[in-house]
Amino acid sequence: MTTSNPTSDRPVATSPGYAITVRVESPASAGSTRELAAAVGAAGADLTALDVVESTHSAMVVDISCNTADEAHAQRVAEQIGALEGVHVHKSSDRTFLMHLGGKLSVTPKVPLRNRDDLSRAYTPGVARVCLAIAQEPEAARRLTVKRNTVAVVTDGSAVLGLGNIGPAAALPVMEGKAALFKQFADVDAWPVCLDTQDTEEIIRIVKAIAPVYGGVNLEDIAAPRCFEIERRLREELDIPVFHDDQHGTAIVALAALINALKLTGRSIDQVRIVVSGVGAAGHAIITLLQAQGARHIIACARNGALHRGEQYGDAHRDWIARNTNAAGFSGTLKEAVRGADVFIGVSAPNLLDEDDIAAMNDGAIVFAMANPDPEIAPAAAARHAAVVATGRSDFPNQINNVLAFPGLFRGLLDAGARDITESMLVAAAQAIAGAVGDDELNASYIVPSVFNAEVASRVAAAVVVSAESGEQHASTS
Repeated sequence: MTTSNPTSDRPVATSPGYAITVRVESPASAGSTRELAAAVGAAGADLTALDVVESTHSAMVVDISCNTADEAHAQRVAEQIGALEGVHVHKSSDRTFLMHLGGKLSVTPKVPLRNRDDLSRAYTPGVARVCLAIAQEPEAARRLTVKRNTVAVVTDGSAVLGLGNIGPAAALPVMEGKAALFKQFADVDAWPVCLDTQDTEEIIRIVKAIAPVYGGVNLEDIAAPRCFEIERRLREELDIPVFHDDQHGTAIVALAALINALKLTGRSIDQVRIVVSGVGAAGHAIITLLQAQGARHIIACARNGALHRGEQYGDAHRDWIARNTNAAGFSGTLKEAVRGADVFIGVSAPNLLDEDDIAAMNDGAIVFAMANPDPEIAPAAAARHAAVVATGRSDFPNQINNVLAFPGLFRGLLDAGARDITESMLVAAAQAIAGAVGDDELNASYIVPSVFNAEVASRVAAAVVVSAESGEQHASTS
């Protein structure tokens, strides 16, 4: 939400990410709470709750919760409240930091330990029988241990969100959040594994060494191009599925959004001209998945313009893109590439395009500006000319959010006992997400379901299981 900040005379975009609770003592007068609320509004914050904690004949203790724009704004809000006559601020608490106190995860036993009989089965001596059964048949670990439902969320902290190379300890809150999403949306038990190394071979060695505990590996926030080699090697050398969410999770949801955007605008994917900005991990995966769905006319642009077969890029993934896209050999800039294009998909950098660029696209243009936190073009500007606009942000419609993909994907992989992830599984997941938006719901502001849509994860999981079973049947008959 945007409110006015009288100290700067310009709009302030407040966010729950900067929510605070200010505990104050104020006079017990009839208009006291009204004055407190007015002070919050005058400071440019958005009041979310006002709770009386204690009350006497002469005074009240009140908790005032509000959303602010940043840390400096939060401090100004608390100061403005404290400036009211007779009001004393006891403390101002950052609600985001409060949520993270002690971490966001815990371990809870699934079995009761009420008496000696329970202990004898869960631990010694009974547990020895289960250990021996697994020693004789290693595959039994998938049934008889946490491996059946547990995923490792692995990072080296080298490419965290929009924060960059902040290291493993600073990356841990993000990985905890990812694990919480796994549990919340698909009942998958996930655990953060933050590695204090950025050496490719050491990361591969460590993940292989801990793999017996897990039914799958979710690689997260590992910088390119190192992430490509780590994923490739682990997929080759492990017997459990390995998924790099920054690549394939983004690609799944982008494809789901495009399926519905094309449906809304009455076109098919093999007919449209698609421009992809960004040829890193996400861009490469998006291009691969678009082609698996039938896309035939793709131009990929890096910082210096379109990739084409006339150049050697010294990077295996860029060279692959150059060989497998842009059949006409276009060699111009991004701005030149989008002229006459039907679809723009951005996973690159902010403010690369302007309103005139979108106006130069074909009628019914589709714009996915997914750079975070600032997109390739302001969504409002794009919407003046495009038929459909999506971003990676939660404060605009059509958020292309990986949480629509990875919980259900891993739920399906674990349920199927899958050993690898195939392209057909990724396409099936995208189609399942797209299908969660009914024909009667589909419109320009709703091409992907809400992340809180309870059906999404189960739809994705079921589609992945069907794809896995179909793959096994094909393998057995070929």
